[in-house]
Parts: sequence; structure tokens; C-alpha cells
Amino acid sequence: MSTLYIVATPIGNLNDITLRALETLKRVSVVYCEDTRLTRRLFERHRISTPLKSYHQHSSSQKVREVIESLRAGDVALVTDAGTPGIADPGNELVHQLAVKQFVSSSTDKQETEKLKDLQIVPIPGPSAVTAAASVCGFHMSKFFFLGYVPKKGRSNFFKQVAESEISVILYETPHRIVKTLEELNVIGANGRSSVGAENFQPVQDAYSHTPMHERRIVVCRELTKIYESIYRGTIDEVLTQVRKDPVKGEYVIIIEGRK
Repeated sequence: MSTLYIVATPIGNLNDITLRALETLKRVSVVYCEDTRLTRRLFERHRISTPLKSYHQHSSSQKVREVIESLRAGDVALVTDAGTPGIADPGNELVHQLAVKQFVSSSTDKQETEKLKDLQIVPIPGPSAVTAAASVCGFHMSKFFFLGYVPKKGRSNFFKQVAESEISVILYETPHRIVKTLEELNVIGANGRSSVGAENFQPVQDAYSHTPMHERRIVVCRELTKIYESIYRGTIDEVLTQVRKDPVKGEYVIIIEGRK
């Protein structure tokens, strides 16, 4: 069995890629990626001719078997559209499936386990929007929570986790929901209750809360490493004003300072 390389790629600027990543992408027999069109731009920039195959959030279990067969033929690399695979993207499921199969002991999976017993899963580290944003936020970031993308459902409970955290929290958000998310965060008290959904938003605070949510410092990073990179700092209300002034586009990273 060969090696599956988990390769970090640029989060925006195509020059932000390591020499080891380039060497690996040129050497493997095939590269699996989310969107072949996006990865092809990176390959054209760095003159990489390795074949590309898709692996995305809608890929079936049959696709996992295809990756296994590719690994039997040679080394394989996995990349995401931007950043490090397995961090809030479909690559996590592939690595999970392969790792689990290596440890399965039931008789029905013994044949599959035998195929994968010598498989190596090797990280090729590099860019990540999480660490890029953390490095410039100016908060104490020796420890933090990363909660990925803000969910579409169960948002009140999700924001309660954020509000109750005593250490900084990092979130991802899409351009079409960034304003809504900041508005909802702005009305949550440090005790986690909120008036989300009400016509007139009012900050909530009680005797047990520390710094209320609407008074906390946050940093919002837009389009990191790209031409229109922007970093907004202030209270949620102040950052909302800044975000609304600029075109809402690209991916966003939100860092909320922990309650004090």
C-alpha cells in the first residue's frame, strides 16, 4: 500500500505554497480535489501536470473505494480548494473513512482492513485561514476554540457556546450570511440568552454575565492573502458598520475574544 498525502494549498495568494507541497503534488500519481477547475489554476501557475480527480462533499462511498484503488497503484495526494484539507471541508470524511478502516476488526471488514494495513497518511502542512487570522487578531491566542462554519440550524445554541466561552472563538462564515451572523452575535448576552428573531434586537445581560457580547472585541478577516484583503477590528457593532461599507464578497473568518 502507498501513501496518502494531505497537502495544504494557498488560501488565496497562489505563491503561498511550500516547496515540499509542490514536490509532492508533482510526484504523486493522482491528486484528489474539491473543484478540479480551482486546483487546475494552481497547477498551471506552478507547472504541475499530475492528473486531477474530484472528491467533494457529495462524493459517495464508491469514491472512497476509488481512492483506495488509486492508493494500491501509487501515492495519492488530497487537497482542498483553499488551505489545509480536513479543516471544515470534505477531506475530513475521507481521512476518517480510511483511518477507521485500518482499525476495523469485524470479520466483514477484514478484507478491506488487510488492503489498508500498510497505508500511511502523511500531512504536508502549510496555509490555513484559522492560523492566518489568529496571527493578526491581537488577542491572546495561546489557546482558542475553532467551531468551523456557523450552522444554518440550531444557531441559538451555537451562539450560546460562543457567548459562554472564556477563551477566544474562531468561526468561518460565507459572504451571504456574514451580516446576519454579526447581527445575531450582537444581541447575545454573555449568559448565552438571545433575542434572535425579534423585531427589535436588544442586548441581553444578567447578574451572572461578564463582558456582554455587544461590548466584546472581535476581529473579522475578509479575503485573507487576496487583493481585497480586509481586517476589521472593534466591537461587533463597529465591525458591522465597517463590513456593510465594503462589498460583501469572499470568505470571512470571525474571531471573538473570550468573555472576561
